[in-house]
Amino acid sequence: MKTLFCGFFFMAICWTSFGQQSKATELFQRIAHLDSAMFHAYNQRDMPTFKQYFTSDLEWFQDNGGLLRYETVIANFQNIFNRDYVLTRKLVPGTLEVHPIQNYGAIHIGRHTFSHIENGKLEVGEFKFLMIWKNDQGNWKISRVVSYDH
Repeated sequence: MKTLFCGFFFMAICWTSFGQQSKATELFQRIAHLDSAMFHAYNQRDMPTFKQYFTSDLEWFQDNGGLLRYETVIANFQNIFNRDYVLTRKLVPGTLEVHPIQNYGAIHIGRHTFSHIENGKLEVGEFKFLMIWKNDQGNWKISRVVSYDH
C-alpha cells in the first residue's frame, strides 16, 4: 500500500511540475497568441479569418448543444455574426493553461466571458473551454472543442 501511495504521489508531482507549460515557453506564448488572434476575429465578426482557425474535420462538443461538426459550427457563428448586437469574448485573466500533445499539438484550457444583448439587456456569462490545437507543419488549427459549464 505504501508503494502504491508513493507511486501516485510521484505521478502527481510529475503531472503538476511538467504537464502545464510555463507562461514563458514558446508553446504557451504561441497558443496565447492564437487565442487572442482568433477571438479578435470573432469580436470583429470577421468570418473569413475566424473560420481559418478550425480544421475541416472539427468536432465541437457543447454541454447544451451536443456534438457539432465544422459546417454547423461555422453556420452557427455566422448566424451570431449576423445579429444586430455587439459581440465580445474575453479570456479570463490567469485561466489559460497549455499542455503539449506529443507529435500532435497542444491542449488549450481556460475560462472566458461572452457578452451580448439578450431581451434588451446586457448579458455576460463566464464559461469553461478545452480546445485541441493540431500543429500541421507550423500551421496551427483547432480540431476539437469542448465548451461547457453553461
